[in-house]
Amino acid sequence: MGNVSGPKTNYRWIIATLLFVATTINYLDRQVIGLLKPILEQEFGWSELDYGNIVAVFTFFYGGTTLLAGYIIDRIGTKMGYIWAILIWSIAAMGHALAGGTFGFMVARALLGIGEAGNFPASIKTVAEWFPQKERALAVGFFNSGANIGAVVAPAIVPPLALMAGWQMTFILTGALGFLWIVAWWFYYDIPTQHKGINQAELAHITEETTITDAAPVQLPSDDTAKGYPIFSNKAIWGFMGGKFMTDPIWWFFLFWLPTYLSKIYNLDLKKLGAPLIVIYLAATVGSVGGGWLSSRLIQSGWHPTRARQWAMALFAICVTPVMLISQMNSLWPVIGILSLAVAAHQAWSANIFTVAADQFPKSVLSRVVGLGTMAGTISGFFFPLLVGQILNHYTNLGNLSQGYYIIFYIAGFAYLIAWSVLYFFIFSKVKK
Repeated sequence: MGNVSGPKTNYRWIIATLLFVATTINYLDRQVIGLLKPILEQEFGWSELDYGNIVAVFTFFYGGTTLLAGYIIDRIGTKMGYIWAILIWSIAAMGHALAGGTFGFMVARALLGIGEAGNFPASIKTVAEWFPQKERALAVGFFNSGANIGAVVAPAIVPPLALMAGWQMTFILTGALGFLWIVAWWFYYDIPTQHKGINQAELAHITEETTITDAAPVQLPSDDTAKGYPIFSNKAIWGFMGGKFMTDPIWWFFLFWLPTYLSKIYNLDLKKLGAPLIVIYLAATVGSVGGGWLSSRLIQSGWHPTRARQWAMALFAICVTPVMLISQMNSLWPVIGILSLAVAAHQAWSANIFTVAADQFPKSVLSRVVGLGTMAGTISGFFFPLLVGQILNHYTNLGNLSQGYYIIFYIAGFAYLIAWSVLYFFIFSKVKK
């Protein structure tokens, strides 16, 4: 560690910025295929069902690898674990350029899913290592907003890049960004107790316990005594997994199908898609940071951390429900407004559900816990694209594609209310006033 005196350093926010950049690259690489879908489906003759299968393959391997990724990161640490994750997914992202058909894209998406499975286990563990409890939701919200910045950057650069250089070069150039991040992570990251960039005041701040007024904090074993911590004996794991199971596939629907929805329902071509998608995902960025800020602010005001997450997440769940009104809309921009609110609410929800896990489990097992939750989300995320593909294919054959989308929006509107109920049963209701 560096200086032991003087004003408190703020190096932890440099670490959070690195997590933000990695998550931005993660979602940029993930979304490229959705933006290139109009080109690819013409070149390879994809149906909605074909595309749904490609998305499902990514989801299957992403979810099937998260627990293993979490276990590896817990064993080898966040520094090397994160490097291996982004190395694999960057190579896979570039490898899309070699795909010669549907099967080739499935292989590339499978490898992308394997690599990207390490992003959130490594990021949440890093936040738990570098931030006190009262700042974790804000830190998670900040780095998680990279998902939205990636989704904003993608429609701004991918369509013109594809039109100028072709879809193969688009995959290559966007995939190569991860290698630049690996260099920065190698030189800037270490655990707080060994880092030369922070002083004693910041280290004391990082290890500070939250003072609360309405209940005792969750008592967790120290990392020295939690090596064999029985994860499944803590009922919070079922609430975390259940919440992710219900809501993760909705976000992926927003990520992978909104470009197609806007293109086919509102006749937007590749050049006109950019502005609506940028508005939607900028709103998601505001939601991610704002959602983290809200629960962190409540904790700083004296709320129990779990109680703060509970009521913040109830608000976010309610804010998604207006997507059920999209069927009543006849013009583009009111729909964009509702979708913007929904994705903002999802990202606010996401920032808090990850911090619920960080509140409930010791850091030594946190990557595995996040891996289990992500796995639960991707189990449903694997089947949901198949369902979406079947629904959209069915209504396309009936000549009423918009009705298929409305059914999916109704599912999205209810999903967060059900997820909040699961979290309440397993976690929120256990906190006494």
